[in-house]
Formats: sequence, C-alpha cells, structure tokens
Amino acid sequence: MTYSSSLAANRQRYAVRQQNIARVRTEERTLGPISNTVLLIVLACLVGLLYLTQVTKTNALSYTINDLQAQQSSLKTEQDDLEINTARLQSIQRVKNSDVAKAMVTATPEATLQN
Repeated sequence: MTYSSSLAANRQRYAVRQQNIARVRTEERTLGPISNTVLLIVLACLVGLLYLTQVTKTNALSYTINDLQAQQSSLKTEQDDLEINTARLQSIQRVKNSDVAKAMVTATPEATLQN
C-alpha cells in the first residue's frame, strides 16, 4: 500500500460521499392509548358544542321569522280592510257627484200608514 492509497482509505473511513456525518434519530413519537382516548373525547365535545351553537342560532332565527310572518299577515289583513273602506267611500262620493244623483229630488213623506 502506498502513502496516497493509505490516505485515501483513511478519508473514506471518515467521510463517505452523499451521507450525513451526524446520525438522525429515526424513532417516531406516538401517543399512547389513554392520550388518544382523551383527545377523541375532547374533539367529540368540541363538535357537540359546535352543533349546539348552530341549532341555537337556527331556533332563534326561526322565532324571528315566525314573528315577522305573523306581522306580515296582520298587515295584509289591515291593507285589505283599508282597500275595502277606500272603495266604499269612493263609491259614495261618486254617487253623490254623479249627474243622475244631482237631478234627483229629495222626497218628503206625505203621510204615514197606521194599522
């Protein structure tokens, strides 16, 4: 073995190409069965709370919608009554102002019937 080949052999022993000098720990950390159970219970509670908040919001909005629908129906009824009154009052005014009504003479009772 020559001097240069002995140096090359020593270099190969300490530094091999394409490899890290420091070793990396390949051990994976995992949760135990108790930790998994606790984590699943916490997640289930969070999902339950999320569901309850959504249901509560929906119920609150449905009460508001029901109140608004009742108010709308009462306003429609009131509008119909007002339209009927308007038509009735306009018809009385039309009859009073018509040419036929102006040409009529008021009748006075001449006599009353008695039994």
